Amino acid sequence: MIQVEIWSDVVCPFCFIGKKNFEAALEKYSGPEKIEVVWRSFELDPKAQKSQQIKIHDLIAKKYGRTAEWAQENNERLTAQGKTIGIDFDFNSIIPTNSFDAHRLLHFARAENKENNAVAQLLFSAYFCQGQDIAQPSVLADIVVKAGLSADRWNQVFLGQDFASDVRNEESQAQELGITGVPAFVFNRKHLVSGAQPVEAFLEVLNEAAKS
Repeated sequence: MIQVEIWSDVVCPFCFIGKKNFEAALEKYSGPEKIEVVWRSFELDPKAQKSQQIKIHDLIAKKYGRTAEWAQENNERLTAQGKTIGIDFDFNSIIPTNSFDAHRLLHFARAENKENNAVAQLLFSAYFCQGQDIAQPSVLADIVVKAGLSADRWNQVFLGQDFASDVRNEESQAQELGITGVPAFVFNRKHLVSGAQPVEAFLEVLNEAAKS
């Protein structure tokens, strides 16, 4: 079996693109090994506030010390790139927020034996394509229902501190592995692929991992 751990943040556009390219590589992979995909937590900004009341273009401009026009042009390029692989980015509608509870939801899904890849897709789509605030309880609850998970059990998790330590532990693991940016794809803890690489790059590493 090949285990692929994906350190990612659901508010990272390159993580969304990398996810799509990796899934396309899985479709092309013809080896006999079963592939297990596990999403790991990595917050781009653990100190991010909820309800920031700022446009994503302005937030990115502030982060990099550039103009809002520069940020918007970059986002337009990402939008065009996304369209080629089936992602309908809507940067003008994005609501910048804190992703910590979204990461807790991914851990909840895993604990409920639900493939958290599907939950990751719902979170990415809500944030990047549907203009939803993924820190809001109602938005997360809706994703829970769409994923076929128990709304009642999630409500108990959300109101408590369940899976908070799991998020922090995985972020610590990322530091131990030398991961400083996402997406980061780790194959059997032997091969690391950083960034939103093309399909062929993922396919090459899958084949290499199958041999080791």
